[in-house]
Amino acid sequence: MQRQTQTLKQEALDSLQHLPDDADIDEIMYRLYVVDKIRKSREAIERGDVINHEDLKREIEQW
Repeated sequence: MQRQTQTLKQEALDSLQHLPDDADIDEIMYRLYVVDKIRKSREAIERGDVINHEDLKREIEQW
């Protein structure tokens, strides 16, 4: 099933709809931050800008 592309504004509004009515500004800003990170991650995947599992494990071992 292919996901329909939403505008950034619509994604943000949809996400904010799930917050309680008494959400404070920090919760709202965090939710928007997460929406942004997910969107950027999807774009990176579409560009092929990813790292495979084995390379990631080697990178973590160097920390």
